[in-house]
Amino acid sequence: MSECRSCLPGELHYRVTAGTGANENVMQEILPFMRAAGVIAKEEEGMVTVRESGMADFIDFCRDHMDTSRMTFQLDGEGEQRPFEALAPLLDARWIDSIVFEGRVVPYCQPILDREGKLFAHEILSRFAREDGTLAPPGEVFRAAKARGRLFALDRVCRMSAVKCAELPGKVFINFIPTSIYAPEHCLRSTVALAGELGIDPSRFVFEVVETEYVEDLNHLKRILDYYRQRGFQYALDDVGEGFSTVEMLRELRPHYMKLDMGYVRGVADDPQKQEVALKMLAAARETGAVPLAEGVEAPEDYDWLRQAGFELFQGYLFGKPAPVAKEQG
Repeated sequence: MSECRSCLPGELHYRVTAGTGANENVMQEILPFMRAAGVIAKEEEGMVTVRESGMADFIDFCRDHMDTSRMTFQLDGEGEQRPFEALAPLLDARWIDSIVFEGRVVPYCQPILDREGKLFAHEILSRFAREDGTLAPPGEVFRAAKARGRLFALDRVCRMSAVKCAELPGKVFINFIPTSIYAPEHCLRSTVALAGELGIDPSRFVFEVVETEYVEDLNHLKRILDYYRQRGFQYALDDVGEGFSTVEMLRELRPHYMKLDMGYVRGVADDPQKQEVALKMLAAARETGAVPLAEGVEAPEDYDWLRQAGFELFQGYLFGKPAPVAKEQG
């Protein structure tokens, strides 16, 4: 199966704008040397696109001989202009590329229980191995991937790794970032194909929408969810609460599962305001046909309150912390 450049991106290119006539004159003087070194991908008036392999030396030269405060750059293919001084952190974050390209994703799982305390599903949580074998914090990994334009590729690697965990008992909840998916019919077909190759019933997978608050194009998200639904997969809306995931959002997306934000779960037994939000979202879930799930359950009294209120599924440290998926299961 062929993959697009976003799925398996290669070396980054940096489109650097001189910003001033003096800077442009200096840039013109060094172009012959850069051509000979093979680090130029493209030349335009007042700007040059440099391959990442040549960026470290280019940055040092510019700092010594040019007014970098007037210079800007953008990653090739992106529209955002960034200050020149933001280049160095991008180079420092190159470690994320090996995690993506080598697929150094370590799947963890956390159980999800039903009202009777029986195992219903596992959520697959991605952790990431550095070259020395230690785990990098997920937040740090995703920030680096976003900065370097690797978010799509990282999200795909995580999804593919999670699908391979389907030998775990029960359903498998898999996180995905909708803003990293350009066109579901192209970007998600490898995930769907892998499930087919493994001979797994699509209904066992629940794709969990994260970072919904950053989705500006709701119709695009609907296309993604429709793509999954039409192929027999299910989906969940994560972190539902008073903020971005309002009752209207539930009505618009009509997820199979609604996960109440842990901020409204922890301490709910003793907090009337949290109880009000929990009951409101519970009613919205029932109205839209979504199964209500409370995540982040840590205290028995919160579990008892949520269970009596009518929540049907539960996840949290009270039932089990995330743990590595056994190799024979991955």
